[in-house]
Amino acid sequence: MTECKFFSMMIQYAKTEPDLWSLVLSAPNTDAYVAMGFSEDGKMVGASAVVGWFNRSGVGTIKQYYLGGEEEEEVVPDQGKLTLINASTTIVSKDSRLYLAFQVRVPALEPKIIYSVGPRNGVPSSNNVLSEHRDQVSTYFDYANGKSEEVNLDEETLKIGHGIVNIVGWTVLLPIGALLARCLKKYEPLWFYIHATTQTLGFSVGLAGVVMGLVLEDRIDPQNITTHKVIGIIVLALGVIQVMALIARPAKESKRRRYWNWYHHCVGRVCIAMAVGNVFYGIDVGGENKSWYIGYGVYLGVWVLFCVVVGIMCSRK
Repeated sequence: MTECKFFSMMIQYAKTEPDLWSLVLSAPNTDAYVAMGFSEDGKMVGASAVVGWFNRSGVGTIKQYYLGGEEEEEVVPDQGKLTLINASTTIVSKDSRLYLAFQVRVPALEPKIIYSVGPRNGVPSSNNVLSEHRDQVSTYFDYANGKSEEVNLDEETLKIGHGIVNIVGWTVLLPIGALLARCLKKYEPLWFYIHATTQTLGFSVGLAGVVMGLVLEDRIDPQNITTHKVIGIIVLALGVIQVMALIARPAKESKRRRYWNWYHHCVGRVCIAMAVGNVFYGIDVGGENKSWYIGYGVYLGVWVLFCVVVGIMCSRK
């Protein structure tokens, strides 16, 4: 038996067949649901959970849920990646504790487990919709020796920081620098110094975001991020090329200047476009909720409209 310090939860388990696991989760009975989720990365989104509770009539229920997101409608009952043996599920209330017994058929259980407890006196109604949990903890569980340790949830903060810093660097500061170069062209050489300073700042912030992503990858070993990582590296490489291009910038009178301008403008646009696409892709692989899509989409819409208006005004001068 292994005891989890979170809400005095305990779990007993046994591998009775090569691919059959028997588990019993016990927790204090607070007239709330209790849940045990199995996650690839220690996070709620994307995990499958076994949830149990007693309703007001004293009838016990155990169901599997797929945790597709942080909104209630994204937590879907009777779905998930676990092959739950329905005939094996039992829930018992005894001595002020709940006991959830169930079996799952899977060669190996995910070592990162999420425990959560619902709001007091807030068990699901007949539609089986789960209210937001009161508390939760993520642990790394070693099935070989029955030991567990809490997962550092600061990684979630690092993930959010990685997204915000990259958004600011690659898709806020760099486009601002490009727009300033277009609109301040007549203020020679002031426009160049403003443009170069803004782009260098944007590149530096974006580079910090990339480093945060590499640190995050090392800590949580996430799945299915290869494409996101490759695009990020390409964006970084294009950013390095743009910074280096300032050193190789031909004189204004040089015949090569027109070709340099063409290359510099094209590479910059491709860099920003790929960064924007990778932000959306990162929101997807990060399992963030719809508010991230909406918020970033609104920002892009406002920014594009602003650029069009400013571009028209600059061209008339």
